[in-house]
Amino acid sequence: MRENLACVSSQSMAFTDCLTPTDLFTEKNGIKRKNWRNRIRFLLKTNSSQRAIGLHLKKNRSYRPSADDVNQWAQSLDKLLSHKYGKAAFCIFLKSEFCEENIEFWTACEEFRTLTSHKELASKANIIYEEFIKSEAPKEINLDFHTKNAIVQSLHEPTATSFLAAQRKVYSLMENNSYPRFIHSDLYKELCAVAREESKHIKS
Repeated sequence: MRENLACVSSQSMAFTDCLTPTDLFTEKNGIKRKNWRNRIRFLLKTNSSQRAIGLHLKKNRSYRPSADDVNQWAQSLDKLLSHKYGKAAFCIFLKSEFCEENIEFWTACEEFRTLTSHKELASKANIIYEEFIKSEAPKEINLDFHTKNAIVQSLHEPTATSFLAAQRKVYSLMENNSYPRFIHSDLYKELCAVAREESKHIKS
């Protein structure tokens, strides 16, 4: 809870930063299904016991998924990732499958493409390479030799598109593998159920 409140206190940090592994996972081998509903309720509630988070959600209502939002996540991976909470839920699922490096790499690439100065591009490119690309990197992603070699060559003069090919490959991997499993998972079903209940309370 302390980590969440500290996170909410900073306006510059996204709500998804509050979704720490400590808060969301109770076992080394994944999420206990029986805890999903309680974890999700904790993130959605705006009562006095979570006042700081509640104020943040009220000011940033786009971070609070409606039943329609959650239903739209099943339309495409793009719809899911474009919603802050949807992306956070997907991160939870990927972590339970021990493949969170894919979404972390995709997110790093999205941030990388917004950089404009050569100094920032060079610094961030090396960070991404060290963390995700090089052999035995701490969060090494699965890339073919050609794509990996192209990235290595670009590190001398990185541009905003240096990781684009790799990002597309990782996106495709998530779209064809992890995303369908997420949509059919018990976690997503719980999200749908809780969002419907929340909508009923708001209307009543």
